[in-house]
Amino acid sequence: MKALGGRGELGSSTEWINEGKVKILAPRLEGPPKKAPVFYNPAMELSRDLSVLAVRCYRGEAGRDLKACDAMAATGVRGIRFAVEAGGVERVVLNDVRPSAYRLIKINVEENGVKDVCEETNMDANALLSLRSRPKDKFDVVDLDPFGSPAPFLDSAVRGLREGGMLALTATDMAPLCGAHPSSTLRKYGGFPLRTEYCHEIAVRLLIGCLASTAAKHDVGVEILFSHATDHYVRVYAVSRRGATAANESVKKMGVIAHCFNCLHRSWLFDYFGGSPRCKVCGGRLSYAGPLWLGEIADRKFCERMLKELEGRGFRLEGKERKLLERIVEEAGGPPTYYAVEEVCGKLSLPPPRVEEVVSRLREKGFFAVRTHFKGSGVKTDADIGAVEEAVKELSGKA
Repeated sequence: MKALGGRGELGSSTEWINEGKVKILAPRLEGPPKKAPVFYNPAMELSRDLSVLAVRCYRGEAGRDLKACDAMAATGVRGIRFAVEAGGVERVVLNDVRPSAYRLIKINVEENGVKDVCEETNMDANALLSLRSRPKDKFDVVDLDPFGSPAPFLDSAVRGLREGGMLALTATDMAPLCGAHPSSTLRKYGGFPLRTEYCHEIAVRLLIGCLASTAAKHDVGVEILFSHATDHYVRVYAVSRRGATAANESVKKMGVIAHCFNCLHRSWLFDYFGGSPRCKVCGGRLSYAGPLWLGEIADRKFCERMLKELEGRGFRLEGKERKLLERIVEEAGGPPTYYAVEEVCGKLSLPPPRVEEVVSRLREKGFFAVRTHFKGSGVKTDADIGAVEEAVKELSGKA
């Protein structure tokens, strides 16, 4: 990433930044991002790279040129990259409620020579998406990348998305999603979190569950193309399917996850009210997360296409992105939750073996087992806690 010093019309120090194939003017970040009038977050470069790949793959499936909306555009970098790099994007609406961001977006659109493709707007994201909810005005792609939760914008996003359109969501409020503030999570996402070793997967499933529940109110179902948890955020890509039948099918994929903190047993059920308060393994009291999404959180074929699109693009973070996508392809179709090897070994007072050894041993026993992108020491498997403990003991010579 190349940065050049300068002064901008925002009244603060600015710099030119190269990302992907675009060049943008952005304020220098001199304090907490939440307090900045407009900011460019370099930590989200991976997210923006992957969004370009996702739009390219979606466009290939849709078989038509796309109208996209970057509803909270800030500097406009994500939407401008759609215009320049995604291919087959005929129109991008770049919106931000802040006048300073709107001025900056116009500068960056001009700089990158995409005035004929981009439309800059300066309004509340809900207002924009509601205004574009007439059939002829709807978007093929809507991207919501707020600071915090996207939940307040989901109703409008669903209305502004055409049948079969792709909705991309970012949530950065990881503390409540991972269980630090359950009341906040319930208010925003309609479900309870759990502070477990797989809390980042619960965060993804809570976000999808919130989307599915919101969309169902409009007789819209969702199909998940791709999701990931990276650093300080979770990201979800979903396709809308209109009709009560599609909405009902989505709702059927909602449920709860039961977790025993005593023995690490976990299970999931679609009957919210049918769960036992006690663990079937040790008799300990169960804790519950949800309601949340229990369906697939990644489509293997779509993610494989993203991997192919990544080749030769020259992204600065290509190695990290390839590893992430390869992990997600492997774990697609796996069951909810995963085991953290050090947690299992800590309970058994054993030194942890290498994660790959645990994966191999479980596969030898006939179980589905892969490493997960959610956690370096995580193993996603259909084995129960007893089988995982047995594998760990065998590897440590304590069986």
